[in-house]
Amino acid sequence: MTIDRRSFIATATSLAATAVLRPTLAVPGPGDPLGVRGDFPITAKRTYLNTAYIAPIPRQVLAAGQSFMEKRSLEPLSVGDLLRQVGATRGKFARLINASPEEVALLYATSEGENIVANSIPWVAGDNVVIDDLHYDAAFVIYRQLEARQGVQLRIAPNRDGVVEARDMEPLIDARTRLVSVAWVSSVNGYRHDMRPIADLAHAHGAIVYADAIQAVGMFPVDVQASGVDALCCGTYKWLVSGFGVAPFYVRREVLDRIKPDRFGAFSVERELPDHQFVLRSKTAGKFTYATLPFVEVYQLAASLDYLEQVGVSRIEAHTVALAQRLQNGLLAQGYRLVTPPGTKTSIVTFRTAKAAELGTALSAARVDTTVREQEVRVSAALFNTEEDIDRILSVTHGRS
Repeated sequence: MTIDRRSFIATATSLAATAVLRPTLAVPGPGDPLGVRGDFPITAKRTYLNTAYIAPIPRQVLAAGQSFMEKRSLEPLSVGDLLRQVGATRGKFARLINASPEEVALLYATSEGENIVANSIPWVAGDNVVIDDLHYDAAFVIYRQLEARQGVQLRIAPNRDGVVEARDMEPLIDARTRLVSVAWVSSVNGYRHDMRPIADLAHAHGAIVYADAIQAVGMFPVDVQASGVDALCCGTYKWLVSGFGVAPFYVRREVLDRIKPDRFGAFSVERELPDHQFVLRSKTAGKFTYATLPFVEVYQLAASLDYLEQVGVSRIEAHTVALAQRLQNGLLAQGYRLVTPPGTKTSIVTFRTAKAAELGTALSAARVDTTVREQEVRVSAALFNTEEDIDRILSVTHGRS
């Protein structure tokens, strides 16, 4: 089928309009408590309970990406316009986490933010960094390399039945601690750290506090001011229901001068001087954006941030935490051992079974999506999931513990 240019332009215009569609927000009911299910086409095909791995995107985010690509195919792009969109997106993310736009940059991946923080510190052999054993794997890689290269000691606080609190870290933090790093929500078991006591403890020793927030932002309201974190980073392909290749990076204004870029490029320049000399950006988090960004993903992120704001992250939290509790109760009644601590206020539930491989096969056959790892299964309900979805997975787990 061919399409003439006039029709093509009309299609692109239609897509541009679609890109700013708001959530459906249908009348809440048992089958769609938040009124968003119709925005996620995957729900018509599968019981998707794996957003902690990769989230499906709503049609509004899909439309934003399509609109951008259609426009690019029809007319020249302006870098100035693209950068204005970057600024607008930074502002939207800042509003989501109670920061200022000047404290937010866009990077490429969550672990890039942690690398920047780790490489900013003027380490001296014998200094230490404190994490816990519920952190994401990338953190262990980063800090083991610091150990090998710079003689930095990695101190790991062990969890107590899936829980790590400030008191568990306190014996490890001292005058030589330069950095305390945690996964705000653990991808291992969904445990949600209470960040303020950890931040207060670290700050009392002059240490910087970093949070890997990829399993937190979008799942529940995140307030960087109340939490006391100095820096956080999060990819957007999980609870922000957006694309890959872009990761908002927050750095608290008061520590911007302590956290420095670890690479540079044309976008680092604030002002050009004669003889190929430059004044680099230094006063805002924008100094960390050094090269061309994946702009289609930036536009998609803007759409997803609008979407989540319209739905309400507090509503998402209440809904998904209730689903997680329903699942925990059902699994306990079926005789499973939970890895997720009781009372955890996230939507991630991990449980243990010696029959994980067999259960994984059964779940796949039933078109129920989860993460299966050795003898553990991780389930993560999102805004589009329902009680019926939880009952569906419980019908598969029944009799297999």
